[in-house]
Amino acid sequence: MSSGLALPTIQVIEPAVYFPPPPPPLDPQALPHTGMLHLDDAAGQASAHLADAAGQAVHQAADAALQVLGSLSGVLLVGRAALLGTRLLAAGAVRAAEEQRCLERRQRLAATAAEQWEAAAFAAARFNARRGALLARAARAAAHGGPPGPPPVPDVPPPLAPVGERLADLRQELARVEEALRHAEERQAAWEQRRLTALLRLDEERDDDWQRALRESRQRALRRFTAERTADAEARQLPRQADARRVPAALDPEEVRRTGAEILGALDPYAAADTAELAAGAVRDAVRRAADDPRRARIHLTEARKFVRDANKQAQETREAQERAALHHDFLSYATPEGAEDLAPAPDAVALLRRTLDEGTPLTPAERELVERRVEERQRALEAIYIRERCADAVAELARRFGGPAGAGRPEGQDIRLDWTPEGWDPDHWLRATLTGGRLRVATMYRGGPGERTPEQRALDDARCAETLERLAEFEEITGALGLDLEFRVERTEGAVPGVLGENALVLDGPAETGRPSGARRDERREEPRHRTVDGDGRR
Repeated sequence: MSSGLALPTIQVIEPAVYFPPPPPPLDPQALPHTGMLHLDDAAGQASAHLADAAGQAVHQAADAALQVLGSLSGVLLVGRAALLGTRLLAAGAVRAAEEQRCLERRQRLAATAAEQWEAAAFAAARFNARRGALLARAARAAAHGGPPGPPPVPDVPPPLAPVGERLADLRQELARVEEALRHAEERQAAWEQRRLTALLRLDEERDDDWQRALRESRQRALRRFTAERTADAEARQLPRQADARRVPAALDPEEVRRTGAEILGALDPYAAADTAELAAGAVRDAVRRAADDPRRARIHLTEARKFVRDANKQAQETREAQERAALHHDFLSYATPEGAEDLAPAPDAVALLRRTLDEGTPLTPAERELVERRVEERQRALEAIYIRERCADAVAELARRFGGPAGAGRPEGQDIRLDWTPEGWDPDHWLRATLTGGRLRVATMYRGGPGERTPEQRALDDARCAETLERLAEFEEITGALGLDLEFRVERTEGAVPGVLGENALVLDGPAETGRPSGARRDERREEPRHRTVDGDGRR
């Protein structure tokens, strides 16, 4: 076997993965060991990610409750949350709460640790997004003022930072902060509702009965709003509509006033003032027409109900957009831990999201597309780092199982290069895995340069290639336990590939062909039958 190709993808995000420091770039003129991050000790770290020495990555509930979330796993989960809708995040919060109840009742869960951590991380992301949107809303309200006086200062806990937390502790903290946030949202909604009250008056001097009916209707709406902000309700509800009851057939002025108060009282506390004013104007027209033209009054009430329905739908969409903006802002503003490689910044998208939160200005379709593109780009970059780290862990686990030194480096143009010398292969052969642009190539290497091999050397090359097939099967098994979906396509040839262990050496396969030193090129017709690669057309 001269080379094999796989396209690793993330099947599940295992929780205990941290940001690695970037492997050092290699100096082509350095000694063989220079620039290598040796994985002998890393083998123990890799196996610590597994449930046991055999590399099992599936943990049951009791183990999951004790796990600690790693920095890379944590931000990857936040990235997945940023790509989801708010209701899917709420569904994650519902799952997290149900898993906690199962643990409290000492019931066994079927979910893996990765699934439980995903639910908890989604619930934490949902809390942080709601918190950020609430604080931004309160800041805007304080800046603009209002008839009720300044809004209440939201008394909310700090944002959740799950990295380094145990799953059991995070679940308990989620229950506490969700309750605190619900009370803060309820206080803000009550203030917003009082702000709307100034727009919902009749053109009459004495309107005590009207105000009483309106107050009772508003209280019902506020209780409904609070109930609908629970994760369970958000995960299941359709967009809330205004009360669909028909306008009574027989209308007198008092009935018109009572019906009008019910309609206006059903306004979402966060309804836009201009739409609320349209609804209030329609109710005023209905009250004025009630005595002389009941049919026209009924039309105005129907009109008011439509305005309220539209205002409520718009308020819910605006609230979800603000929370999504807060989530995207948190994700794109994330800075990697000290010592880890930095992520590409996204100042254009961050500025748009900051403007949306500070000013309440919605994103245009073009701006929304830009933000979503930046989120996807960052998520892909994080996934590439995660796959690189998992592949390094898999090679370290192979070295732990079967012996022999392993090392990693970052040659120019490659995400990572991994060299492993299985026990008994030294000094002539080793395995090299290179990850470039999402493609993982593995080659059986021999020490030396291109040239004719003796019959004895070719026989040993073939023996090592045969052993490599077994190692690739084990590599697939280990990466599968680590949460990667990976399947090699292998080409069998007559010989191994020349190179230098531990250096930015040439692997005579694929794009590396153009980088050979002068004098190292072989006759292409002679090369073809001895060394074929699996190219991009071989994607599965």
